Amino acid sequence: MTGRGQASSGDLLELVRRGRATTRGALQQATGLSRATVGQRLDRLFRAGWLREGAGGPVDSPLGGRPSITLEFDDAHAVVLAADLDTRHARAAVLTLTGEILAEHGGTLVVEDGPDAVLGELGGWFAELLEKAGHRPDEVCGIGLAVPGPVDSETGRVVQPPIMPGWDGYDIRGRLSRAFAERTAGGTKGGNGGAAAVPVLVDNDANLMAYGEQRTGYADCSAFVLVKVSTGIGAGVVVGGSIFRGIDGGAGDIGHIRVGAEALCRCGSYGCLAAVASGGAVARRLAESGVPASSGSDVRDLLAAGHPEAAALAREAGRRVGDVLATVVTLLNPGVLMIAGDLAGTAFLTGVRELLYQRALPRSTARLDVVTSRLGERAGLVGAGALVVEHLYAPERVEERLLALGV
Repeated sequence: MTGRGQASSGDLLELVRRGRATTRGALQQATGLSRATVGQRLDRLFRAGWLREGAGGPVDSPLGGRPSITLEFDDAHAVVLAADLDTRHARAAVLTLTGEILAEHGGTLVVEDGPDAVLGELGGWFAELLEKAGHRPDEVCGIGLAVPGPVDSETGRVVQPPIMPGWDGYDIRGRLSRAFAERTAGGTKGGNGGAAAVPVLVDNDANLMAYGEQRTGYADCSAFVLVKVSTGIGAGVVVGGSIFRGIDGGAGDIGHIRVGAEALCRCGSYGCLAAVASGGAVARRLAESGVPASSGSDVRDLLAAGHPEAAALAREAGRRVGDVLATVVTLLNPGVLMIAGDLAGTAFLTGVRELLYQRALPRSTARLDVVTSRLGERAGLVGAGALVVEHLYAPERVEERLLALGV
C-alpha cells in the first residue's frame, strides 16, 4: 500500500477484501485518510459495483449509538472462466470471484493438435458453460489457463515445452481471447461481441494447482510445494502466498532433473526423472509387459482397479521421485509437500515417503506434512481463477480499471 494519507481506491478495496478493515472508520484508521476522502474513494468502488454494504457491525462505544455499517467485496458483479489443459484431456469452468465453481466441463482435447485448434475449441466450451451457468459474456472479467509446460508470465507464452509440440512462443492470450469473442459474438449487451477485450492469464499447470490448493486448504503455510505426476512431472511452489516462478517461468521443472538412468526423455535428453518415473513412463513399462496402457490416465485407472503390476511400478516410480524430492525439501524447507496427478495414490505415495525420509535430513522433514491433493482435478481450475482475481483486483490494476470505466 502507498503511505498513510495516500491510499488509493484500490488500496481500500484490498483492505476490505482481505478483511483487514471493513468499516469506514477502520479504513480511516488504517490509511490516515480523512472521512471525506475515504467516502470519495469508496464511492468509486460502489459505482463500479465492486463493493457493497453488509450488516451493521458491533457498537464500539459504551454510550451506544448506531452500529458501523460493514463493507464487503461484491463477488457477484462478475465471473471468471478457467481451463486446465493436460496432454489429452482438459477441464473448463465458470467460477465466482471467490472460487466457487458454477458450471464445469471435462473432455478430450489433445495438445498435439496444436494451439489454434485447441484454443478454438476451448472458446466454444466457455460459451456453452456461460449459458449453462446463466451468465452473459459481458459479465466475464478474465480468463485463466493452466498448461503443461513452462510459461513466461510476462508474455503468457510457453517456452520450449517438451510435451506441447507447436506451442513454443505461440500467442496463447490473443488466440484464446479471440476464440471466446468469436464464440460469444452477439451474446453481449448490444450484440457487438465485446468479449474480445477479456484479459487472459496463462501459467504452468503445477503452479496453478499449487496456488489453488494452498489458498483453499493451507493458507497459513508460508512454503508449499505441489508435485504433479501425470504424463510428465512438474512442481509448483508457493512462497509467502505467491507463486515462485523463477526468472522466466522455469522454476519447478523437476521432471528434467537427471537421475542417472539411460531412458530417452521427450525433451531429447537421456536420464530425466520424467523418462523413468512419470505416468507416461509407467504406462510404457506396462505396455512392454503386455498390459494395455498408453498414458498416465490409463495407469490411474489400473491403480484404481487394484492392478498389482501397476501398483508395483507406481511404488518404484515414487521412490525415484522421492529421491529427488529429498533435495527439494532440503532446499525449500516447505511445511507441506503435496503429491497430485494421475499417480497420486497409495502405492506412489508410499514410494515417495520411503526415499524422502531416508535421504532428507530429519531437520528438513520434522515439520513436513506429505499429503495428496484435496481439490483433485479441480485444483488447476481453482488456481487459474484465483490468479485472474488477484491480478485484476490488485490495487494498481484497480485504479487502471476504474479509470477505464470512467468512475
